[in-house]
Amino acid sequence: MRHLRLLVLIMMALLMCQAGALASDFGDRVKDMAAVTEVRVSKQDSKVRIVVEADKEIEFKKMVLSNPERVVVDLPNAWLSPKAAMDTDLRSLFAGRLHVAQFNKDTVRIVVESKVGKNNYDVFKLKGGSSACRIVLDFGDLSGSSEGRKIKLPDDRTEVKKPSAPAPAPVTDEVEREMASSGKDEKQEKQEKQQESSKKESGKQESGKKETSKKYVKVEETPSGGVFEGSGKDSGDELDEITGLKGKKIAIDPGHGGSDSGAIGPTGVMEKNITLKVAMELKNLLVAEGATVYMTRTKDTEVSPKKSRATDVEELQARCDIANAKDADIFISIHMDSFTNDAAKGTTGYYYGSGSKMSRLLADKVRQGVIDQIGTSSRGTQSCNFYVVKHTDMPATLVELAFISNRAEEKLLHSEAGVKKAAQGILDGIEDYFN
Repeated sequence: MRHLRLLVLIMMALLMCQAGALASDFGDRVKDMAAVTEVRVSKQDSKVRIVVEADKEIEFKKMVLSNPERVVVDLPNAWLSPKAAMDTDLRSLFAGRLHVAQFNKDTVRIVVESKVGKNNYDVFKLKGGSSACRIVLDFGDLSGSSEGRKIKLPDDRTEVKKPSAPAPAPVTDEVEREMASSGKDEKQEKQEKQQESSKKESGKQESGKKETSKKYVKVEETPSGGVFEGSGKDSGDELDEITGLKGKKIAIDPGHGGSDSGAIGPTGVMEKNITLKVAMELKNLLVAEGATVYMTRTKDTEVSPKKSRATDVEELQARCDIANAKDADIFISIHMDSFTNDAAKGTTGYYYGSGSKMSRLLADKVRQGVIDQIGTSSRGTQSCNFYVVKHTDMPATLVELAFISNRAEEKLLHSEAGVKKAAQGILDGIEDYFN
């Protein structure tokens, strides 16, 4: 028994000596290296900011890689504190997954999945603060948007020009309670007045002589988008009474287009093609119900007049400008989701968190309508800061129909039947919203 105890004590002593030697070796190895002590992520308006804190002055090297598109920043002569390691989804239109890890024994690597152009990302040192060195990665609006609109950026790096509408109040519990209350906001009152006016007009037409039937006609079309007007078979058409879409002005935004393919599925299907097919099918359904439809694009092209030369923000603002100029009643942006894990699946509805409660209702109705039609699982209705739902003046939603990175859902939405069902689901959601 004594021999066993002595053996245990000897083994413990050896292990402690080995641990001490390893700690000493590690200490000697990193004593002249910078320690990356913290990584912070913040989102403001149309920008994502990643701040890397280090305890010593540090340099960086950046590169852009493809398949998938990503910005890589290496920090040589540095080691990563365990609490600063990170692997997270930023859930932004400008930046996807963020991965921070020890690349080799003396290099920390930061990888950000992003499809933004060179004008919409920046890597630089930021002076000041409690740390000896800060490396900043910005993704998003770095050069101002179209129509002179600029977004306020942190640290006063950009001039601020306020948009015409008042800036929304920050999200707080009090604001959320107010949005959930029975009170009516201006947009809701406007919609109710429009519905009441539409019913009165319909009643007048029923009491008088019916109009002769007319075909649905395309009123106007631009190279990228178009305006389509619908009417019932006659002014007393029962379908108009049921759906309540006659006279409604609806803006449809097929996500991506032109030089921007969006996400690409495992068999090569491009997001931009699916969103356009679903949007065009939805347009036909809406016009048949009597709605007036404004398309941000009807072809495989960019929306901004600058085409492929436009910054990401200019392209997104051009889509908002179409809906705002036409004073649309609602705005629907159609997208396909994507994730590095191909098991991810389902449908998500998004709305601007500090906007009208009607946007949340619209997002919820459209999401549910899609799920009922194509049978995907629900990922819920979530608040977001996406540019197109934030900078449109009417209730707006961005719907992620399904995951193009999931083979089954890619196949579903790449089929004619899937496209028709997805469009029908959005239509069902719109009808539920107005009724």
